[in-house]
Order: sequence, then C-alpha cells, then structure tokens
Amino acid sequence: CNLNAAKLASGLDVSSVTIFRYVDLLVDLLLARRLQPWHANTGKRLVKSPKVYVRDSGIVHQLLGVPDGEALLSHPVVGMSWEGFAIENLLASAPRNAEAYYYRTSTGVEMDLLLQFPGRELWAIEIKRTSAPKLSSRFKRACSDLDPNRKFILYNGTETYSLGDDTYAIGLLELMRECANQ
Repeated sequence: CNLNAAKLASGLDVSSVTIFRYVDLLVDLLLARRLQPWHANTGKRLVKSPKVYVRDSGIVHQLLGVPDGEALLSHPVVGMSWEGFAIENLLASAPRNAEAYYYRTSTGVEMDLLLQFPGRELWAIEIKRTSAPKLSSRFKRACSDLDPNRKFILYNGTETYSLGDDTYAIGLLELMRECANQ
C-alpha cells in the first residue's frame, strides 16, 4: 500500500522520520519491500511515494488475526494480500537484473507492477483477485501512457487467454514461468 507516514506517525505518536527509519529497517531485514514509482517522463503528474509491502503474507494474516484461508476470503485485506504475494513470487522468479516499479498518476490511473527486463523490455501487470478478469479503462490508459511490450492481468485462475488489445489474463504460476524465461 502507499505509505502515509504522517498518518501512521500520528497514530503511533512518533515522527514521520521515525516511521521512515522503521520502514528502512524492515526493508533491510527483508521483511518489507519498497516498490518505487515509475519515473519515466510520461508527461503526467505521477505519484512519487513508494509502495510498501510486507513480504510474507502469512505474517500479515497473523498480525491481523486472520485464523485461516476461509476467514481470509472474507477479510478486507484479501486483495492487497494477494497483490503482495503475487509481486513477491514474480520478483523471485524474474532475473536478478530485472527492475520493478508501480505506476500511478495524480488522477488515479495506475498499474500494480511494471517489470523492466534487461534490454529495456517493459511488462505491465495488473493484479486482480478474481476468477473473471476484465480490461478496465484505467488499465488501458496506463498502457497508453507506458507503451509496454507485454500486458497482463494476473488473476487467481490457471488458464491463459486473450482479453483483446494484446493483453492476456494469466495465472500466477504461468506468469512466473514467463518471468523466469526472460
């Protein structure tokens, strides 16, 4: 999620600087991942703060008191948990020199994950916890801004199929295989 350090600092009665130091420590300990925003000049006002994910979704579930998979399915964190889980697995399968970003404009157009591979090939990946993924207008606008080489909607199914507009619905295991082959 996007880190609102000021709000978190206020809730914990510490300074924003302290929050950033804590996040730095969690990143250094490999407990959190800081996903930087895409920084290429697209002519748009871009969100510049990083997204922060807890790298182990099991820790997230335990901290939130989610007792099992059944309870997770109805918990409000399920979508963000799936997103973090997918990002961790994709980055683990991608080549070491692949770079990961997210994209978000000030108007709310966003892409959950951008992978830039050696040779500058760019993949746009929207992560949805659904069994019936669809192309959204925001996805299309983000792709128009970014002009990626490949476009995917990662969903919690297993089949790969075209959604039109050179975009594919794809399951996590298959997209991990695609990443590993780069």
